[in-house]
Amino acid sequence: MTSTEEAWHSQDSQTVLMKLSTSRAGLGRADAIERLQEYGPNELMRAETESPLRILLRQFTETLVVILLIAVGISFLVGEIVDALLILVIVIISAILGFTQEYRAERALLALQKMLTPCTTVLRDNQALEVPTKEVVPGDILMLKEGDKIPADGRLIEVCNIKVNEAAITGESLPVSKTEETIEPDTPLPDRKNLVLSGTEVTYGKGLAVVTATGMNTEFGKIARQVTTVDKEETPLEKRTKEIGKWLGALSLGVCVAVIAVGLLRDFIVYGLFRPAFALEMILFGIALAVAAVPEALPAVVTGSLAIGMHRMAHANALVRRMSAVETLGCTTVICSDKTGTITKGEMTVREVYAADSTVAVEGEGYEPTGRLLAPDGVLNSDSFRLFVMGCVLCNDADLVIENGKWRIRGDPTEGALIVLAEKSGHKVHEIRSAFPRIGEVPFSSERKRMTTMHYSEKGGKLVFVKGAPEVVLDRCTKEFASGGIQDMGSDSRGRILQANEMMARRALRVLAVAYREGPQIDDSSEETLEKDLVFLGLAGMIDPPRAEAVKAISVCKSVGIRPIMITGDHALTAVAIAREVGIYNEGDKFLTDSDMERIDDQDFEQIVEDVSVYARVSPIRKLKIVKAWKKRGKVVAMTGDGVNDAPALKQADIGIAMGITGTDVTKEAADLVLADDNFATIEKAIELGRWIYDNIKKYLAYLLQTNLIEIIVLSVAILAGYPLPLEPAQLLYINLVTDGFPAIALGLSPADPDIMERPPRSPKESIFTKDMKLFYLISVLVQSPLFLFIFASMVPLGTPENSPQLLEARSVLFYLFVFIELVMAITCRSLRRSVFEVRPHRLLWLAVFGNAALTIGLFSIPAVANAFGLVPIGLLGVEVVFGVCAFTFLSIEAIKLVMRRQGFMNDSRPVMVGRG
Repeated sequence: MTSTEEAWHSQDSQTVLMKLSTSRAGLGRADAIERLQEYGPNELMRAETESPLRILLRQFTETLVVILLIAVGISFLVGEIVDALLILVIVIISAILGFTQEYRAERALLALQKMLTPCTTVLRDNQALEVPTKEVVPGDILMLKEGDKIPADGRLIEVCNIKVNEAAITGESLPVSKTEETIEPDTPLPDRKNLVLSGTEVTYGKGLAVVTATGMNTEFGKIARQVTTVDKEETPLEKRTKEIGKWLGALSLGVCVAVIAVGLLRDFIVYGLFRPAFALEMILFGIALAVAAVPEALPAVVTGSLAIGMHRMAHANALVRRMSAVETLGCTTVICSDKTGTITKGEMTVREVYAADSTVAVEGEGYEPTGRLLAPDGVLNSDSFRLFVMGCVLCNDADLVIENGKWRIRGDPTEGALIVLAEKSGHKVHEIRSAFPRIGEVPFSSERKRMTTMHYSEKGGKLVFVKGAPEVVLDRCTKEFASGGIQDMGSDSRGRILQANEMMARRALRVLAVAYREGPQIDDSSEETLEKDLVFLGLAGMIDPPRAEAVKAISVCKSVGIRPIMITGDHALTAVAIAREVGIYNEGDKFLTDSDMERIDDQDFEQIVEDVSVYARVSPIRKLKIVKAWKKRGKVVAMTGDGVNDAPALKQADIGIAMGITGTDVTKEAADLVLADDNFATIEKAIELGRWIYDNIKKYLAYLLQTNLIEIIVLSVAILAGYPLPLEPAQLLYINLVTDGFPAIALGLSPADPDIMERPPRSPKESIFTKDMKLFYLISVLVQSPLFLFIFASMVPLGTPENSPQLLEARSVLFYLFVFIELVMAITCRSLRRSVFEVRPHRLLWLAVFGNAALTIGLFSIPAVANAFGLVPIGLLGVEVVFGVCAFTFLSIEAIKLVMRRQGFMNDSRPVMVGRG
């Protein structure tokens, strides 16, 4: 049996040493070398990463891009070199944008390797040696002390008040007191207090541990393996873009085949024979028409819109690592959020004090020493409260410091909360410690559940303070310092104090008691004599508080139909209390622990997942199970987190969101979005930007595809009906590239509609061709296309020869009609739901429209340019026709939008899903 298959926590230390063929003196040096060859170096395997060339080539495999590349080849073959070059430039720009954003992806294991310390201290041949971390092997004895990063998984065999910060692996917000005692076999990983885990850090005390697993066999390595094996699914936008590409590809092929087939059939019927020259002409025209059906600028505009969105998100402190994930935020329906450091501040804070028979409320959150203490008159100035604060400061090893302009705690976060309390109460920590120097101590241990320090008192005697678990401290108290002074501790007093403790504990506050004794001579020969006859001073209730902005963000998310879920490695009572406070947990909701989830199979869990709002003491594997269950319910899942344990779930989720300040490099590399300010509220802004980007892409498509649809219908029907070519290739290219381009960019930058955060999340299965877009296409088919055909047919009778004045004038009128109708449509597409009189076009759109109009009029006023494009003056009648059709189109679209909006045609009727409660 290998070292990774044993339940080391359930075996005594001597058995563990025997099974690993080692001893408390450590391995022999020769044995260590052999084991290094057997088990390999203590490092994470490097994943095979994509080469830059492969990432670049992948940009050219999208359906739309392939169609455009085919169009480039065809254009070259038929001699349209300018067309081919212009399309090729657009494709290359789109590919470069996509490559640039994806180049830094897939580096999670490199970040994991950076987290491991380069050297560690081990016992070998009963001598302390500092060896490279990668040379640590199973059976080595680790010598651990405060500040050490633990390099491998191990079983503790000797402890001296050791505490370990395991938040990165288990999600536990507080340092865990460790023991060497044997633990039950079925104990969950976060509660295996006789184990130490690779990648965690010793925050207090010291100890010895025998290494049980190294490298990829550690809990850290298992997470690394999950990060690399989770397959990332396509985002909704990637799926929709492929949908558009396939749709346009089928349309192009259908148009090409239909025009060629019908044209050849009509020619055969008329002439009674097959004419090769005409057949070649029809084939070339069919191909050209198929090329015209493809919006050449679509990949560039989609990529450009996402890039602009990424830039705006960066200004809002949301850094996007994967471009297409920007849009995914817009249809997010579930946010699975870690608690510690994400919903909460990750900074223990005293919320309530019980002292001098009174309850004191403490304002302010986190380590910043600002905030009032609210208490009955006289309490804060009483000798009892002053001594309580002294006890909090003197029986304490933490320090409050400013680093890079931010208040931080050096030492245990729980002790740090007491230091902040003292500063809030107006007492200066350094003055108290200077006035009462420490002359002795009995450190905290998980067995004692208390800490004791001894100091010189102001009266020349000695002063003893004890801090610890309330029930433990009370057992050693014979008196209490009440509002009336020091008095005997009776059963009523003890009951009152225990009731205050219970009230705090019910609200998930971690409670510490403080007591003292003072005298000219104190027997410190043993713990029993030092810690007897204590005077009870008070209780301090503390918690890692929720971020104020997180409460607001969660409320907004629920109001727009996004279900927030809390997933944490913390205890259930604490998790539920915080979830209730921020609005995630409501009466009637369920909460599950890791043990509960282990007993539920995947199929049953999928049936109840929507009833559960809080998951506590959860391992990384369970987080993946939760994300997968929600996705199987058809939801778009976002996962937030900051610890190593969050990385696999972040990668499995539709969009992973990492914390930029407290987040590990692993989490950031696995995530799609990194919050630079660790602010949960930034997600709200990111969701709004995601919806804004998707809306603007829809506007572009509605604008572009309806004009292309008109072109296809008008040109195809005219040719099939026996009319000359309605537009020359150069005219068609100008319409498709120049006229389309600037308004499309402007639509991509349009401000969000005012109701964008009032809509429920759209379904990820919803086609991008929604009701409002189909309405635009219907108008194109039933109104504009017949109107264009009528105008052209009335100016050009059947049989009109090529290059005749009539044909040139008709083509010119049709050309200007296409140009100016597209500009009018750009204005109407400012909002697909609301009237332009309600949601007015922005400055950039007006600039694009009028700039394009001025460019077209100015450019073709030059005779040489007009001749090159086959254009002639259209006269007053032509101008009236263009103006009249534009006005009719504008009014008809606005009128139909108004009618449909009043009928509820454009309103999303799906109910807002806010979860239970």
